[in-house]
Amino acid sequence: MTDPIADYLTRLRNAIKANHRVVEIPASNLKKEITKVLFDKGYILNYKFEDATNQQGNIKIALKYNPETKQSAITKLERISTPGLRSYVNKGTMPRVMNGLGIAILSTSKGVITDKEARNLNVGGEVLCFVY
Repeated sequence: MTDPIADYLTRLRNAIKANHRVVEIPASNLKKEITKVLFDKGYILNYKFEDATNQQGNIKIALKYNPETKQSAITKLERISTPGLRSYVNKGTMPRVMNGLGIAILSTSKGVITDKEARNLNVGGEVLCFVY
């Protein structure tokens, strides 16, 4: 697999379109950090890391839906930096997703954080994806 982050986002997108409650994704350290950010910002209901002894393990993600309208908390997941075209930003060129209503997830020297946290810490990094 050439782009595991794109696979992660696609599995989430497909599960949301099929109205699944839980999606299972192969784990990696970067995917675990992205999952933690999505949970902290309220885009997913819960998550669980399942570690296998000889394998990489899995991430089980419980998706969040509005009880009345059955709409997902995640409207769109968009991959920005790809293996063929990396996208790096500094504090001055930090993107704003939907004028601050969404988040951009960045991989920085301080870890995987959102665009708002990166502005506060005065760091730049690689823009992994937009979520809104």
